[in-house]
Amino acid sequence: MRRYLYPIIFILAGVVTGISIGVIVSQKANAQRIVYQNGSWHIEQSKVDRLLYLMQNAYVDSLDVDSMTDEVMSELVQKLDPHSAYIPKKDLELVNSELAGSFSGIGVQFTIQQDTVRIVAVIAGGPSEGVGVLAGDKLVTVDDSTFVGKKINNEKVMRTLRGEKGTQVKLGILRSGTPEMLYYTVTRGDIPVNSVDAKFIIKGDYGQQIGFIRVNKFSETTYKEFISALAELYSKGATRFIIDLRENSGGYMEQAIRMANEFLQRGDLIVYSEGRAYPRYEAAANGGGRFKDVPLVVLIDNFSASASEIFAGAMQDNDRATIIGRRSFGKGLVQQQMAFEDGSAVRLTVARYYTPSGRCIQKPYTLGDQEDYEKDLLERWEHGELYSADSIHLKDSTVYYTKSGRKMYGGGGIMPDIFVGRDTTLNTPWYNRCVNMAYTYQFAYKYTDEHRKQLNKYKDWQSLEKYLLSQNILREFVAFAKEKGIEPNEAQIQKSRPLMTRLLNAYIVRNILGDEGFFPLFERDDEITKTAVEQLTHSDRTSAQ
Repeated sequence: MRRYLYPIIFILAGVVTGISIGVIVSQKANAQRIVYQNGSWHIEQSKVDRLLYLMQNAYVDSLDVDSMTDEVMSELVQKLDPHSAYIPKKDLELVNSELAGSFSGIGVQFTIQQDTVRIVAVIAGGPSEGVGVLAGDKLVTVDDSTFVGKKINNEKVMRTLRGEKGTQVKLGILRSGTPEMLYYTVTRGDIPVNSVDAKFIIKGDYGQQIGFIRVNKFSETTYKEFISALAELYSKGATRFIIDLRENSGGYMEQAIRMANEFLQRGDLIVYSEGRAYPRYEAAANGGGRFKDVPLVVLIDNFSASASEIFAGAMQDNDRATIIGRRSFGKGLVQQQMAFEDGSAVRLTVARYYTPSGRCIQKPYTLGDQEDYEKDLLERWEHGELYSADSIHLKDSTVYYTKSGRKMYGGGGIMPDIFVGRDTTLNTPWYNRCVNMAYTYQFAYKYTDEHRKQLNKYKDWQSLEKYLLSQNILREFVAFAKEKGIEPNEAQIQKSRPLMTRLLNAYIVRNILGDEGFFPLFERDDEITKTAVEQLTHSDRTSAQ
């Protein structure tokens, strides 16, 4: 029986980062070597140590050597892979607190690129989503003060955006495709920490009960939430399941391993990792899973990363589930956190993850070139990969084989068994501008506030949607958008009517019933979900063929 590997994957500032907490070399990392030389003992220091000592003790003026040391350390680590990171003492407490998942803030994940804070994800149900902040936004001012430049770092961003519940912060946003500056006043609140967004049953064409579970991250409570959702849906009659990992950027690997264990046979390999100085570790199923034979589909997209890819890869390589969607992110590096005596730490890449067939899921990168690395998703969009499987160009032509002998390829990320491209047939310039400006969010919250008493009468999404469809919401929205400066175009409005109506109704339902109401309505017409339902409806197999 292979022993389990418990790596941890953590999202720091919106960048997916894998952390394997093994032996923490806290006391030795900063230690100096004692040597016997010329008849006496000497403390042997590196050139950098000696220079810093001279600067602190012999330089003509007083220097903030600690700060300079942090800068040097950061510069050194930046010359490595995109996921290694140096964490100064003043940042470490904040960074580690993210693992606990309990704080009050505005509800965004961010990264710092070219001295600019970029929003990479807006937490569902959080304060920022409510006012219309979108992934991809650039944060350039906070409370009317410039918030860009070399002095902007993770600690400053987190300390600025976090704060006491109920306090407000004004954000100045630049958005791609929108020339003017956008301003949003966000009221800080408790950030949702649940990792299971929604669980509900979808009826198949022949009456099958299909359980749908959406997992947004792998937190310390994910397995508990997940197994509870499985049990609940099973008790309600679900006999096959869809696990939605789209936009799930990872988290605790232990949780992904425990989830995978529920579906695999004893001895099935889940994941392994190894590095130059890092011995191979393997995680395998123990045979105690309670859902080893249920038909299963896993949904992924280009934002599914790290732990999500490990789960999907384990299901795919063991021929246990059909993977549907688009190629995943491609994050497969293991970081080990090592502490220094001054309270700082480094998260250093020490190994790579591999799927059971031996595929390395890490997409290619150049040491020290994080900017080019971050452009990968944009390049996928520009090359048409999100729309057509024929546009996918993998950089690794090595052939790998699943348990049953199906051919698979590496090159970064998990390739779905069934590709479903983005459908833009109903998109129009009017629709795109309304969505890009986040007016759909703003209108939904405005409408909800104005009609909350009436909307609160409905206790399920079906009856609430029926009521909303009886109202002239689209026309109200068109007038709302016009007041914001978007002139109506009747032909485009009619073409995009199904999309816009679905979006507005779903957002209003979420404001009243939360994600448990939003996702069943939103997913009903989603092409990837419909493909998954069709796959499970017309096949009793649990794996891809």
